[in-house]
Amino acid sequence: MLWSDPENEPPKELRDMQDKLRRLGVLMALAMFLAMLVIGVR
Repeated sequence: MLWSDPENEPPKELRDMQDKLRRLGVLMALAMFLAMLVIGVR
């Protein structure tokens, strides 16, 4: 794979990884929010 691609568009693998990280971050935030709710209710 050559790194002479246009710099404004990252390679597909990098975009997929960023997308997974973003989804993981959202899931982690939701999990933390639910945990805070459960702890707050008890």
